[in-house]
Amino acid sequence: MASSFQKLTSACFVVLLIFVVCALTATNLRNNQVSLSRKLKTEDSQSFNNSTIAIRREGVELNEHAVADPDQVALLQTNEQNITERRKLGFFSCGNGNVIDDCWRCDPNWHMNRKRLADCGMGFGSNATGGRDGRFYVVTDPTDEDMEFPKSGTLRHAVIQVEPLWIIFKRDMVITLKQELIMNSYKTIDARGANVHVANGACITIQGITHVIVHGLHIHDCIRTGNAMVRSSPSHYGMRSMSDGDAVSIYASSHIWIDHNSLSKCADGLVDVVMGSTAVTISNNHLTHHNEVMLLGNNDLYTQDKNMKVTIAYNHFGEGLRQRMPRCRHGYFHVVNNDYTHWEMYAIGGSANPTIKSQGNRYAAPKNRYAKQVTKRVRTEKSEWKKWNWRSEGDMLVNGAFFIQSGEGATANYESASSLAAKPASMVGSITSTAGALGCRSGKPCY
Repeated sequence: MASSFQKLTSACFVVLLIFVVCALTATNLRNNQVSLSRKLKTEDSQSFNNSTIAIRREGVELNEHAVADPDQVALLQTNEQNITERRKLGFFSCGNGNVIDDCWRCDPNWHMNRKRLADCGMGFGSNATGGRDGRFYVVTDPTDEDMEFPKSGTLRHAVIQVEPLWIIFKRDMVITLKQELIMNSYKTIDARGANVHVANGACITIQGITHVIVHGLHIHDCIRTGNAMVRSSPSHYGMRSMSDGDAVSIYASSHIWIDHNSLSKCADGLVDVVMGSTAVTISNNHLTHHNEVMLLGNNDLYTQDKNMKVTIAYNHFGEGLRQRMPRCRHGYFHVVNNDYTHWEMYAIGGSANPTIKSQGNRYAAPKNRYAKQVTKRVRTEKSEWKKWNWRSEGDMLVNGAFFIQSGEGATANYESASSLAAKPASMVGSITSTAGALGCRSGKPCY
């Protein structure tokens, strides 16, 4: 009996031992599979992330010293490398960090809700209502023949009216202006749904008015015009001196928003904001092939510009640009989440003690080793400009770009240059991927 019990006990022990061994073997196999699976997923994820980053940076590959956290790269310098082409993301995603676009572009019925755009502004010009509270005006005629009595249905006839108007376009068109397009207050030019070029003539003047939105135009090859009689309202027709030939000239005006335009090749500036203008946002524009890109402030002696506040956000400063992106005087300037892929001399310049807050931008320096500096203090001794508040926060500096800071830091003046929350610089490629005039068509999300 005892012998049978011992045999039974031994048999149970052997079975238990076999079970334990099998369980351990199965666990090891499962762990190995999980480990392998995690490894494969990690490699896939890294491959996807690396691919996405490579696309979003338009060929900009940071060297081994690059800092992953954009908040740590304010003064980072990387090996020299040139960006030669625009980011080609090939996709559009709602919620990509561009808070202006995410406000309206995801709506497939945007063409039925056009005026929603007026509620999507950000920055110092966020209160610009344009023609939100007025009727729609449809431009049907691209001609510009009569400066005294503009023809009904033309862009000139629309913009000089006294009442608020939301101006749209019946079809694609090229408008060659004989003289400056002198706008009146409370107007929106909304070119979504049509391919509209203002080109090869005079361009847009916003002078002594308020609440204007300009959206979706291709403005290029602007020339100097003037010494001519031009109507600026139904009740005023007067002599205009020679214009500078800017794509958009903002003169003694407020609550202005310039958004999603493609600007290039003009006689003077692409966007100039002068003579006490304030509450201006310049956003989502694609700027190319120009020398003196953007002037903010009339001259060093014009102290009325001390109250100027301008937001430069989500723009792509692209191919063929040389300098002034922007060039600032006196006021407060928030330069946030822009993509600087090209400059020949410098990106941001200034004189007369402007306050400049640069946040979350991507600055890619040119190959020229003498043009790596982002900043330029114009005709001012260091003993003077070192007191100016110029700050870089979370900027991504590549190809050897460097930003020379100055001033006291978090002073009241510096904080006055804040106008919206910055996104990480690593998102700039996505945020600005569709900067410029959009190819919107009715009935579809505005890609």
